[in-house]
Amino acid sequence: MYKPQVRDTEKPFCSKLAAFFRNNTKVLEKLALEMYARGLSTRDIEDALIEATGDMILSKTAVSNVTEILYKEFEEFQNRDLSEYEIEYLFLDAIYETLRARFGVREAVLCAWGITRDGKKVLLHIGLGNRESYEDWLSFLRDMVRRGLRTPTTVTTDGAPGLIKAVEVVFPKSLRIRCWYHRMQNFCSKVPEEIWPEIKAEIMAIRDAAGYEQGKQMAYDFIEKYKDKFPSLVRAFKEDLDALLNHLRLPFRHRRYVRATNLVERSFEEERRRTKVIPCFLTEKSALKLVFSVLIRAAKRWRRVSFTKTKLNCLDRLREKLGIMEGFQDKQDKQDKQDKQEKQEKQEKQELKEVC
Repeated sequence: MYKPQVRDTEKPFCSKLAAFFRNNTKVLEKLALEMYARGLSTRDIEDALIEATGDMILSKTAVSNVTEILYKEFEEFQNRDLSEYEIEYLFLDAIYETLRARFGVREAVLCAWGITRDGKKVLLHIGLGNRESYEDWLSFLRDMVRRGLRTPTTVTTDGAPGLIKAVEVVFPKSLRIRCWYHRMQNFCSKVPEEIWPEIKAEIMAIRDAAGYEQGKQMAYDFIEKYKDKFPSLVRAFKEDLDALLNHLRLPFRHRRYVRATNLVERSFEEERRRTKVIPCFLTEKSALKLVFSVLIRAAKRWRRVSFTKTKLNCLDRLREKLGIMEGFQDKQDKQDKQDKQEKQEKQEKQELKEVC
């Protein structure tokens, strides 16, 4: 093992950093966890600590044992109560990882996150889903409902058939939104490259329409215009068109947050950067704890979305129209009670002022 030498003295080198870590094991464990979550392998962490201190203060095996803390945190995360989150907008997507036990076969890690009524973005659930089948997504969604997840106003997904079917079974009254990011990639492949900028501008104008009815009319005009010239594009555009336009039913400033799964896509890119040092995972457990550790840290940096009283009233009217009355009357009764109490307090203050 390499150990630094002190020049012009027989006194052996003594690392203050190593001494500090030996006396502060909690700090050492936290450092090892953060290094692991940021993409270093257990061997890399062992080597990095040796380079920094000149001594082996945490072996590869010890690092592996320390990272078990992450799996315990993941299990707690998987079983926590979700009823505290008043989710308005739900998002679902998956990332694929290779497991050594099934070398060459990539397993889907299913992810769910949402935006609450107070504008907070929350990572809700992570689970292994084999190949993103209907059964996998159905079980995934039902598990969240069992733990108290309320019916969301919208659910944003890509075009995976199993996922769409599961969403329609579990949340039949919610507005399903088709991810525009994925659809634009699909549309791009349906027309010649030199024509795409013009077509793209027209499609984005539909995406950014003032309202649902206007967007629908613009979509019909687009279909009529190009049905003979680009039939494959039109077929793709007509597929699931309502879900593509449903974001236009929402408050204007919320639409750009809800029409795509970009938020977690960026987190997936971060996750891929972390896991590229690992060709494949030994077990499902090792895959899940690393994916969880990366995504939960990314989620802490997510910015809030503005929810004004006007936007909340708009969403409540939409939920009422959709027949999603879950908690709606309770909230109205609570608001009426609060308004009545404020009016009474104001009246008492006025009476007291007149007496004085």
